[in-house]
Amino acid sequence: MRLSRLTIVVLFVALSIAAMAQSNPQHQTDAQKSFSAMKTLAGSWEGKVTTTPPDPEVQGKPIKVTLRVTSSGNAVMHEIQIPGRDDDPITMFYLDGDRLTLTHYCDAGNRPRMTAQLASDGKTLDFKFLDISGEMKYHMHHSLITLGDADHHSEDWTFMVGDKPVIAHMELQRVK
Repeated sequence: MRLSRLTIVVLFVALSIAAMAQSNPQHQTDAQKSFSAMKTLAGSWEGKVTTTPPDPEVQGKPIKVTLRVTSSGNAVMHEIQIPGRDDDPITMFYLDGDRLTLTHYCDAGNRPRMTAQLASDGKTLDFKFLDISGEMKYHMHHSLITLGDADHHSEDWTFMVGDKPVIAHMELQRVK
């Protein structure tokens, strides 16, 4: 099939308009805005973790969090390290259609997925449980990421032990 010059020009203009609308923050969906906010967290972070109820294995221990934009900007990888612990959980954040989704590769051997709601303040990403691959007895169930300034943010991760929640809270500061 041969396209006329006019058809090619019309297609080019339509694609250009679509690309500009997608890159314009005023025309982004909440999911796109949330994902853009996640990307600003790329870098290395340090802090301490507190748990409710207190878990002596991690309570008050230093924590390192690394966030990296990967896959040509289509994913953000989140990695947690607690000195003295062998596990190194990885979470991947990505746009899935019109929603921001995370998949958590858990040391419990499962992969829960959650989807985000952006709070009206534009600074809080509230990830709610969607589904899980693998055993559900122990699993990550909720995540709350609160953006501060360029060098501070907090994270709250809710881990379910049976039907009992354990909440890990981290106040994080960017490593320079």
